Amino acid sequence: MLFPVSVSELKTQFGGMHILQNLANYLVFGMYPEVLCIGNSTNKVAYLHELRNSYLLKDILELENIRNADKLYDLLRLLCYQIGNEVSLSELGNSLGLAKQTIGRYLDLLEKAFIIKKMSGYSNNLRREVTKTHRYYFYDNGIRNAILNNFNLLEQRNDIGMLWENFMVMERIKMQQYQMIFSNNYFWRTYDQKEVDFVEERDGKLFGYEFKWNPRKVKIQKEWLATYPNASFEVINKDNFLSWIE
Repeated sequence: MLFPVSVSELKTQFGGMHILQNLANYLVFGMYPEVLCIGNSTNKVAYLHELRNSYLLKDILELENIRNADKLYDLLRLLCYQIGNEVSLSELGNSLGLAKQTIGRYLDLLEKAFIIKKMSGYSNNLRREVTKTHRYYFYDNGIRNAILNNFNLLEQRNDIGMLWENFMVMERIKMQQYQMIFSNNYFWRTYDQKEVDFVEERDGKLFGYEFKWNPRKVKIQKEWLATYPNASFEVINKDNFLSWIE
């Protein structure tokens, strides 16, 4: 299975205006090379359904000898709705009627198959910071939407925030890998619900980022800057994202 194409690669080939004109499609249909080459939405959906059925529900299950396909698929559906939130293995287990250890095994399998990406919480050993749970992101938005069978246009969706955060996290990680930027990536949250979506720890410094699709919805995280006064903070929106992921 090929790794999804990066926005940076497309920008180099087609220019920034091409990215902006097609951004809505990237958020809905994802960045797999075959999807990008397909001209119309109907065929994009058909390809993603085939990818979902053949790769997710056949190859992985057969390779790992997993017999309970429905439970694995239900787990993926639950994760689709948890983007940007911490995931509790116990709660997932209760929802699916599976042991916590089984949930952990399934999550590990999905990580190794490059379906989901795990992110831990950042802490400087402050008791009010959340560190014991993780967040999960999908390697590709199109796969996430195929699992939900939801390819509605952005103006018809209520999950734009999740799509944007997932897209930005994965594009930044691609950029780090391609440019050999060595960074520890986290989220940050306190028990009183103060949070930063994405934290990079590199070269002894902390860089905090908040993802907002709407440029007008700016929220400066004062608690983050008060806790880590030497850290930086930036809001990444649809108007300024290109320079952040290239």
